Amino acid sequence: MSGFNLLHLITKSQPVALRSCSLPSGACRTKKTWPVSFPQEELKKRLTPMQYHVTQERGTEGAFTGGFTHKDEGTYACVVCGAQLFSSNTKFDSGSGWPSFFDLVKEESVTVSDDFSHGIHRVETTCSQCGAHLGHLFDDGPRPTGRRYCINSASLAFQPKDGAEGGAASGPASDGKPEL
Repeated sequence: MSGFNLLHLITKSQPVALRSCSLPSGACRTKKTWPVSFPQEELKKRLTPMQYHVTQERGTEGAFTGGFTHKDEGTYACVVCGAQLFSSNTKFDSGSGWPSFFDLVKEESVTVSDDFSHGIHRVETTCSQCGAHLGHLFDDGPRPTGRRYCINSASLAFQPKDGAEGGAASGPASDGKPEL
């Protein structure tokens, strides 16, 4: 059943209270206190405009435009707070144009919530530590999990396994701003 049909059934049987918010239509979520927080002014200085747009405004980078097409061994962390999210061992080429992973480093590293923006139901993924928007979760991934975490490159920092680059996180920054 499509997201529209499901939403139609729900709204037909009971009224739905609409709330205004600054997020795209259907994308409202309740305010949550995250364990780690940063002033927005600091994030605007520290992150690239695309990183800020994706992680703080729930944006999406264009397909095939992100910087994580490499197959290097390492860990992918949240670009905002540095929490470890995904291992290169679970990365796969989904053909979607965004980095895709079939599992998390730790189950509690990502928080999921319903997203009805764009007229469809999706499952949004956010960093459990700072609430940064990462991307979405789909159920069409490979075995053993069957999950596909479709993640924006702009929300990630890569930490090479061999400690190259002094162990510093690297990512798709294009204007020289530090990522973490």
